[in-house]
Amino acid sequence: MTTLTVSRGRENGMRVAPLPFARMGWVTWRQHRMALAGAATLLGALALWLWIAGLHLHHAYAAVTACHPASSYACGSMLGDFNNTYGRTGNLISALLQTVPALLGAFVGAPLLASELETGTFRYAWTQGFERWRWALAKLVSLGVVVTIAAGAFSVLFSWYYQPFFSQGSQSPLSPLVFDLRGITFAAWTLAAFAIASLAGILIRRVVPAIVAALATYTGIAIATASLLRQHYLAPVVARALISPPASAWVIAKWWTKGGKFVFSGYPPQVIQHQDCPPSVFGSGGPTPGQVMHCFAQHGYVQWVSYHPARRFWAFQWIEGGWLLALSILLIAATVWLVRRRVA
Repeated sequence: MTTLTVSRGRENGMRVAPLPFARMGWVTWRQHRMALAGAATLLGALALWLWIAGLHLHHAYAAVTACHPASSYACGSMLGDFNNTYGRTGNLISALLQTVPALLGAFVGAPLLASELETGTFRYAWTQGFERWRWALAKLVSLGVVVTIAAGAFSVLFSWYYQPFFSQGSQSPLSPLVFDLRGITFAAWTLAAFAIASLAGILIRRVVPAIVAALATYTGIAIATASLLRQHYLAPVVARALISPPASAWVIAKWWTKGGKFVFSGYPPQVIQHQDCPPSVFGSGGPTPGQVMHCFAQHGYVQWVSYHPARRFWAFQWIEGGWLLALSILLIAATVWLVRRRVA
């Protein structure tokens, strides 16, 4: 069916059967294979690096777990050396991977529609027997599914890499540094970044500004979620600090009360220390943090801590993954609606 046939059919009021979605899937692949190849190269290079680093990490941790008795000084020293050697590398890798969903989503999603609008080729695409909203929906769904599946597979590899830190309890699964890199949230954040970039593309209609806008929007949402929203998914556990939370727990806040009233948060300020627990009480050696806490407890102060236990990991994952999926669907629906309403 040619462009002329479609145009004449519409002029005469004839209803032309739309092309199947499978045909549009092939067209989408042909148009965006370079972007997909770039995404595959990025994830592949990171996966190879993570796999090699993970082999060294797991080999070193196997030597730590083989040390017996675990409570001995030698085993404790070996565990300390392991954390000093690999802990910083693990944190660096986690921080670096926080950028991956934004990059994948922005550089695949923004050009999806913006490139057609910027170059004007959409005028030709919309005359090929495929309605404009079906054209947009086929592109968005096919590429969105691809980047989401790829991100989900990569998150499995990261979970394997980071497992030794969780096994020894030195890192909380709910920590903002690693929470959204595991489970379903890594894929959900990638899909959300893709949806944000696609909407930015149809609104701005230029590729580079759409990428910048998508990265800025994604960064704002991610920071707000990690610092403000996530801790409120469920009510935290509140306990007196005499009952220390597990090492794998995500500690939200610590504060002190006296006589049932709030006094201060965090570590005791210097002014209050000199007032109730002056250095002369502890001798010339100076107090340790434990001695300061004990002294404050003797003066009627009570320390409290609020935290989320590690067992809430999957509950948090489903909550965050759910609202990110809903947001992505809403943004994709808005993008399709804008394409349908746009006058060629």
